[in-house]
Amino acid sequence: MSSPDRAGRPAAVSAATPSAVRSAPVQPDQVSTESASFLKSALASQPEIRPEEVARATALAADPSYPSVGIMKSVAEKILASPDLSEDES
Repeated sequence: MSSPDRAGRPAAVSAATPSAVRSAPVQPDQVSTESASFLKSALASQPEIRPEEVARATALAADPSYPSVGIMKSVAEKILASPDLSEDES
C-alpha cells in the first residue's frame, strides 16, 4: 500500500537518439536593433534633471546620520572581502 503523501511514479522518458538531437542547424548569435529607435525616443522624452531626485539627494547629503553605521559596516566588509585585482599576475 502506498502512502498518500508520496508522489506518483514518473512516466518513463524515452531517450532521444543522438541524430535527433544534432539535426537542428546551429544558429549564429544575432543582435536586433529594431527597438533602439524606440528606446532612444523614450529616453529623449525623459527630463534631463529630475527635481525630486535632486531634492532627495540634497536631503541625504545634509543628513549627518546618512549613510547609517550599519550601511558603512556592510560596505566596508564587502570591500575587505573582495579580491585585490592589483595583485593578479597576468
